[in-house]
Order: sequence, then C-alpha cells, then structure tokens
Amino acid sequence: MPIMPDDKLHNIRHTLAHLLAMAAKEFDPAVKLGIGPVTDDGFYYDFQFTKAPTSDDLKEMEKTMRKLVNKKLPMGGREIDKAEGEKLFSGQPFKLELLAEYATEGKTLTAYTSGDFTDLCKGGHVENTGEIAADAFKLTRIAGAYWRGSEKNPQLTRIYGLAFSSRKELDLHLHMLEEAKKRDHRKLGKELGLFVFSDLVGAGLPLWTPKGTIVRELLNDYVWELRKARGYQKVTIPHITRKALYETSGHWKKFSDELFRITTREGHEYAMKPMNCPHHAQIFAAEPKSYRDMPVRYSETTMVYRDEQSGELSGLTRVLSITQDDAHVFCRESQIADEIFAIWDIVDEFYGAFGYTERRVRFSRHDPEKFEKYLGTPDIWKKAEGAIRDLMTKRGGEYIDGAGEAAMYGPKIDFLAKDSLGRTFQVATIQLDFNQPANFGLVSTNEKGEKEQVVMIHCAIMGSIERFTAALIEHTGGNFPLWLSPVQVAVLPIGEAHLAFAGEIAEKLKDRGFRVEFSAESESLGKKVRWVKMQKIPYTVVVGDAEVAKKAITLESRDKGKLGEFPLEELLHFLQEEATAKR
Repeated sequence: MPIMPDDKLHNIRHTLAHLLAMAAKEFDPAVKLGIGPVTDDGFYYDFQFTKAPTSDDLKEMEKTMRKLVNKKLPMGGREIDKAEGEKLFSGQPFKLELLAEYATEGKTLTAYTSGDFTDLCKGGHVENTGEIAADAFKLTRIAGAYWRGSEKNPQLTRIYGLAFSSRKELDLHLHMLEEAKKRDHRKLGKELGLFVFSDLVGAGLPLWTPKGTIVRELLNDYVWELRKARGYQKVTIPHITRKALYETSGHWKKFSDELFRITTREGHEYAMKPMNCPHHAQIFAAEPKSYRDMPVRYSETTMVYRDEQSGELSGLTRVLSITQDDAHVFCRESQIADEIFAIWDIVDEFYGAFGYTERRVRFSRHDPEKFEKYLGTPDIWKKAEGAIRDLMTKRGGEYIDGAGEAAMYGPKIDFLAKDSLGRTFQVATIQLDFNQPANFGLVSTNEKGEKEQVVMIHCAIMGSIERFTAALIEHTGGNFPLWLSPVQVAVLPIGEAHLAFAGEIAEKLKDRGFRVEFSAESESLGKKVRWVKMQKIPYTVVVGDAEVAKKAITLESRDKGKLGEFPLEELLHFLQEEATAKR
C-alpha cells in the first residue's frame, strides 16, 4: 500500500520559503522573486538581488524569519485570474512569466498571503506561522542558480534553509551533515587513491586509479555473478550511434538537448549514447524469435554520456561519463511478474551485502497533466502502470507513490536506501516499457504462429558505478569490507631481521589471491601503522622477534582490534571465509 507523505512537515517547509521571501524583501525591497520549493531537508528560494547578500545578511534574514514566525501570521490562499495576477505581481518578471505559462496551460491560479506579502503558489502551508517551531530551522548557504535551470536565462541567487518539526531533529541533522563532511567521497576518494580528476581531461570525467579500478571491477563482478545465475547473457555495443536510432526510439525528440553530438566529415550526424536500450533492441531484432526463446536477457556494463551543465557536476555523483551496469529483458506479458521479481531478488541481495538494511520502494508513475513528456498513449500507460501496481501489491509491504517520476517510456519501481548517516537516496531501478518495443517493431511468434509484441524491462542494480561508489564510500566511511578493499592485508616487518618471515607470509597470502601491501622500507613501525590506518586496510600483520621465533602470525583487525596469534593455514582459512561470505 502507498506510504502517505508527511504533509505537516512539508507545509512547514513551504511556509518558511514564503517567510524567507519576506525577509529578502526587507533586506532588498527591489528584489525580484523566483521560486521557493520544498527540499528533502528544508527549502530554498531563488532571488535576483540588487545587492549581493553576505553570510552576515543571511543571519539577519534568519532573525527576521523568526520574528515573523512569532507573530503567528495566518496563511490564506485564494483563486485569482490572470488579470488580477498581473496586478499583484507587477514588477516581478519571473512571477509574471510563470503566471502567463500557467494561464496558457489552463491551470488554476492561486495566490497565498501572509501579512503584507502575497506569492503565486499552489498551496500547502500551515494555517498560522505560530505552528512553526522558531528554533527548528536554519538558513545554511548561498549559491548561484540559473532561472528555470537554463544557462540561457539570468543567474539568480539561491538561499537554502533546513527545517524540521523540532530543534532536536534539526540538531541531529546538523550533526549528520558534519559527519558527512568527514565522509565526503571526494575527500576520502583522494586520500584512498581511488580516482582523480584532470583539468586537461575535463570536469565530470573521473579517472580511476589501479585501486579504484579494483573496486569498480569487483562491484561489477558481483552484479554479474547475481545476473548470470538468473540466465542473463553479456552483449557489447558501440559508444556512438546514428541519429536515426534515437529518432525511432523516441529519445531524440525528448532527450536531444542532453546529447553529445558528432558530425562526421561527410556530414552524417551521430550521438554519444546516453542510454543503451535502443542498441540492445537492435540485437534482439536481428533474428526472429518465437515464444520458445522468451525471455531474452541481455546484460552490459558500459559508459553512457550526458551533456550536464558544468555547474551541476559534483565528484562522482554527477558526471558526464556514467558507467551503467545495465540490463534489458525482452519477454511476453505473461512473464513480466517472474522477471521483475527475479530482478527484485538481485536488488535485495546486493544491497543487503553492504548493510543497506533500511530500503523502501517508490512506484514512479507518469504525470497525466504533462503527458507530452512521455512516449505512447494513455491506454499503454494505464496497462503498464496497472501491471507495476499489481506486482507491488503481490510483493507486499508499503511503497511511496511517485507521481511524475516515471521514465519517458514507462513506469518504474525505484529502490530507495538509507545509509549509515540516515540519508535516503535512490539506488536501483526497474522500468517497464511497452513503448520502445512498439517503436522498433519487436515481436515474437506465439504458440498459434501469430506475431506478438514483446515487452521490455530495463534494470540497473547499481544504476551508475560512479554514483554507487560515491554513496558506498560515504556509507562505510571508506572502510570497505574485506572482499572489496583494494588492499586487504598489510604485512609490516618491524626490522630487517624480520623481513624474510614477513615476506614469506606476504607471498603465501598473494598465492591465495589476497591483495597484499608488504612494507619492506626501513621506516618506524609507528609510521607504517599510521599509513595503514589512513588507507583503512582491513587487516594488519606485524612481524617481530616473537612472530619469527614462533612462526606464528599476530593479526590486527581494522574494525575489531587485536585478534591474537594464528598459524599460517588457519589465518588463510579465516580470511578466505570472510572474503567469500562478503560480510
């Protein structure tokens, strides 16, 4: 059953966005107002100031907002027509632009008033500002943002705020943000030597080091291990395609602004692929299929490319080159449930292995008021969404209703995970697509010898290796489990007399497939141990006189401290068991 949203907290945050606009007008009476939506942890508002605010100005605006809260101002809304709106928002060009657009689209126009301030807004507020805890919100930062997200439009000043139901919740969130700074994947990724960026290569194009590549490949191998057991086959496609492929699939019309385009010397237009599904559809279509061949499951880990705005690029979480662990299932309608449930099982096993114990699902469906954003017909969407809804009911449990979150070609089951800091983010996705198979004429022959349109299921477990790795670094604080760590064991001889036995241990570990760092340098033991801790290596073997004399190994765990002495074979068995179990 659907999970109901927390409307009260949403309304508090939305009301605070209005109060921020009131404070901004007090700071700069000539300010032009943009939009002020709610975010996952608060709100923001976009402004065009005549004088740039500073961090001190932000503090003053926050004080003004608290005064407005304490005045217990009522929030009242009413319907308006376009003519009244033009009078109300005279001198506010951004509001007038929205007003004209909404009126053209036939939307109901509403204005909300608090004190002497009126804003163009669809609603969702507290009835009285006295319902807001005056110590449970905070203005946090100033950023730049283009009006409506386009670099062709004026750049505005965006002010962000946090807001919660109580001061305790705000303090907990602020503590989490401080911890998140320490775990920032950009900071830890550099310290652990996993990836780098180069100005010569370009922003948003990460370069993976040998250590980082180990992590990438192990993650991908794990996904493939789970898929292979369920009948998937690997395929390989090129990184560019003729424009015609995406015109047929429907992507060119809906997605062309986000494509990297290539024009050949002969004048032919190509694109760097932003997704793989149309290519995989061509592999499926290359040979006739009957019901006996169905389902067909293709898997490929490959890069796709999207022309993101430079200001939106951030570490591994927003990049130009995205490595997708992508897969597409071509099946009959009667096979949809079994195929989606098999993917769901993979998602559960994969994320469970990393300790993402709190997971939820979102039913991401289309927005019927903006049907021009989607491929196909309302009837096709009704059938696809009905199939997804039935599956979620059969699987059991609650789900979030994600109106407007569907892909352009079909509804999705999006998986949301909560990390060790309590942050929720989207991870895997399963998408049901009736539209692309129709566009490409993908069919199989049924038992009666008739042509039957196939259905396409899109599924990505990590979604993006870059984004998943960033999340995993922050979730674990860089303390990867043994099987995934680029270096699994550090062998540290205390002095020259211990080199031979330490080297023997290191070689035995390597022979069993472990990734070992053997430190033969004549540095102090303290310096070596500090380096091991900084690199977050799971296990350390220190070799001194006692170890050489006993031919025993003293093992220390990154997470559990000293574990005592082990004979070599017992140590190898202990480590092998942990690595195999992926715990």
